Amino acid sequence: MRRIATTIAVVTAVATAAMAGAAPALAAHKTTTAHTYYLSLVDSLAQGVQPNKSGASVETNEGYPNQLYTALHMTNPTLKLVKLGCPGETTATMINGGICTYSAGSQLKQAVAFIDKHHASIQLITIDIGANDLNPCVVLPTVKQIIKCLEGVFPQVETNLATIMATLTAAGGSNLPPTIGMNYYVPELANWLKGTPAAKTLAKDSVALGQVFGSLLSGVYTKFGAKVADVFHAFQSTAPFTKKVETPAFGKIPLAVAYICSYTWECAAPPVGPNEHANILGYGVIANAFLTTYLG
Repeated sequence: MRRIATTIAVVTAVATAAMAGAAPALAAHKTTTAHTYYLSLVDSLAQGVQPNKSGASVETNEGYPNQLYTALHMTNPTLKLVKLGCPGETTATMINGGICTYSAGSQLKQAVAFIDKHHASIQLITIDIGANDLNPCVVLPTVKQIIKCLEGVFPQVETNLATIMATLTAAGGSNLPPTIGMNYYVPELANWLKGTPAAKTLAKDSVALGQVFGSLLSGVYTKFGAKVADVFHAFQSTAPFTKKVETPAFGKIPLAVAYICSYTWECAAPPVGPNEHANILGYGVIANAFLTTYLG
């Protein structure tokens, strides 16, 4: 018994010394009360929108900005999340207002006011914009009609996004703070589940249209020095349609369709679905795409 007590005493002394030796490393964290900021812009994804049990789209704290903030906060305890996103926002309404209420008049003007005030303290700005501009087109019944509609919408999105980026860049009187835009996943892949040849063709063609739109967005973002989070590929949008997986609800379906069902509410049964917004897992995939881009 005496030997055991002696051993315990020795182990305790060693552990205490080790903890004492580790203390300076723990104390090496920088201590400051000055806040830094992560500014999130612009549409429903930026507010973590998901359907509730009745199928109504509601804002949540499970979106990619909240999840990305959690990751960034681990290495920056002074970081604060500021979300200005507006569900339904288009490139035009971001510039001019009209959907959500901002004291400055529009989300863009509100963002500029924030950047003017906190420019040197902004760690990151994230942007997702453009998907709502396409809504009048993607609901059309045929690929031919959709393409014709998009040919008129794409140039306006490009022009408006360039205006948005130029305005943000000019804010604060200096260069744009670290900024990451994103391309989009493809909710229309879920059309495959309708089973008709036309619906399956639409699902396939939607991937190519998503690539074109993503290239348009990326071109504008990179022109202004912003990086681009590749959400399109993070959602496995280009997985071959010949590669199929077995699912309990839908039988054997293409892998890309299975991912869109797994990451969004688009395949959910009524009244919750179909809903194009990401679920908590999908928002996590988006957050990780942003984080990988930021750290890379």
